[in-house]
Amino acid sequence: MSTLVVNGTVVTATMILRSDILIEGGRIAAIGEHIDRTGVAAEQIIDAGGCYVMPGGIDVHTHCNLSVGAERVSDGFYHASVAAAHGGTTSIVEHPGFGPDGCSLTFQTDLYRKQAAPEMVIDYGFHSVMQHVDDNILSSMEGLVKGGIPTVKVYFTYSGRLDDGEIIRVLKASSKAGGLTAFHAENHAIINSLNETLGRTARVADPAIYPLSRPDFCEAEAIHRLIALARAAGDVPIYIVHLSTASGLEVIRAARKEGFPVYVETCPQYLVLTDSCYRDSVDRKGLQYIMAPPLRSQQDCEALWEGLADGSIDVVATDHCSFSFEQKYSKGRDNVFAAPSGIPGIETRVPVLFSEGVLKKRIDLNRFVELIATNPARIMGLSAKGDLAVGVDADLLILDPEEEKIVTTKTLHQKVDYTPFSGMRVRGWPRTVLLRGEVIVHRGILTAFAGCGKYISRTLSSPPQKKHEIQE
Repeated sequence: MSTLVVNGTVVTATMILRSDILIEGGRIAAIGEHIDRTGVAAEQIIDAGGCYVMPGGIDVHTHCNLSVGAERVSDGFYHASVAAAHGGTTSIVEHPGFGPDGCSLTFQTDLYRKQAAPEMVIDYGFHSVMQHVDDNILSSMEGLVKGGIPTVKVYFTYSGRLDDGEIIRVLKASSKAGGLTAFHAENHAIINSLNETLGRTARVADPAIYPLSRPDFCEAEAIHRLIALARAAGDVPIYIVHLSTASGLEVIRAARKEGFPVYVETCPQYLVLTDSCYRDSVDRKGLQYIMAPPLRSQQDCEALWEGLADGSIDVVATDHCSFSFEQKYSKGRDNVFAAPSGIPGIETRVPVLFSEGVLKKRIDLNRFVELIATNPARIMGLSAKGDLAVGVDADLLILDPEEEKIVTTKTLHQKVDYTPFSGMRVRGWPRTVLLRGEVIVHRGILTAFAGCGKYISRTLSSPPQKKHEIQE
């Protein structure tokens, strides 16, 4: 099917222009200010007047199908991908949870791929998860990368965490295979000690106690140590997920000034919400914000916005993990440390970042596209995604900068009983979303079907650069 998108303002990471876009066979066939509409036999014409036409969003940090013990997230692949589509996201890269003890490196990705195939309405790929280290696991990394999964996640905390020696071995093996290792960077010993101390106090049921168990230096120390380990492994490039603190950002900036290759992601919750949310005592709503890392101070939020603007932070993802308020209350009402950790955000990422970032002049339009689409595609090996250029997948986000909504569970499509952004006035929402040239959402109506999303086999286009400078 051929489609012509007309009258829009085309925005990429490097340009803004009035232009038409011709789509043929699911890919962009032409971009031009005056495509001859009479000479093009387009089967469909989409009027994007008054809107920005951008690459479809790419969320490279989701937990759409996560189970932890007996608890499972609310949405699953179908409902999470529907919400993503309504929010302007056309591709995700999912982080699986831990598998059975001793399982292979591909066990979880194979399982998740089977579960996702009949459910997803957008395109998807997977990271692998490293939960133990031995010679067989390390030797399988080359096959993992060649099989289209060039990224693996390592945890500094939780039951599947690795120690420093194991991390060095993983970094070496991943680098040799041509892969990239992502890290959840929080110091486990600090968390464990503070949890034990705080858990013995009378305040254990008070959500306001939660962020005290994971202070900013908990993240900064882990990032500092991680960079040292990566240097010991041979200046191996790394990717840090969900950065939440100014102190962690300063460690990253110092490393980058010395030329160390580190890629960094943050999330909307760390940009627009603060630890004051834990003090919401109405109906115990503070429990809704139990996540790791926790929400931080207003000063941390401001520092992260500066990091987005100056290039210190590369990606805005979500860490979408939709454990419900009902689950959090049931498990955490007497002990906040027992509440399932994670929040939903897959649908609100793009609108919130546009409204709070672009419209408030914290970032410009080109940087916005770079953060939500182009950089995630470039860093994570989605070569046909994240840009508007001839030959790439016609994944388009047509965003109406004037549409305004007050965020509530009723205005969203996430299958979960709350949103952490409830009550926020957000301006700038998708009018139309296309996946490989097909309209999947138009004016709030889903036109896609379960299973229409395709699996993305990813290849890192080139080894990440050794020099990774930031703007002064």
